[in-house]
Amino acid sequence: MSILVGYIPTPVGEAAAQAAIAEARLRGEKLFVVNSVREGALVDKSVASDEDLARIAADAATAGIEVSILESTHSDDLAEEVLALAEAHDVSLIVIGLRQRTQVGKFIMGSHAQRILLQADRPVLAVKAGQDRH
Repeated sequence: MSILVGYIPTPVGEAAAQAAIAEARLRGEKLFVVNSVREGALVDKSVASDEDLARIAADAATAGIEVSILESTHSDDLAEEVLALAEAHDVSLIVIGLRQRTQVGKFIMGSHAQRILLQADRPVLAVKAGQDRH
């Protein structure tokens, strides 16, 4: 089996990547790192650089983990893209990062993480930045 992590180049994304590497090592599973870009976006802060993705792949390799980088695009629904990739690769665990948002912010903007947590048909590990998992 394998683990899928949604990665964006932020402290939350870094925390999710490191947690996914730790889980993959613990379970002896392959790791899929997903960075999905919004279709047609001229500027997207969630786009990971080649250097970011190479560093995560190197961290995984150092931990003895087989890793694949999945760079995809999504139209309007990032949660649906992550869930579809999890199903396509038959992963045993989805790892996502959570950022702190106000209740009003959650209500107005919705939450990809919340949708993944509620709609996933497999376990989801949600990680916050700056938290030690030990």
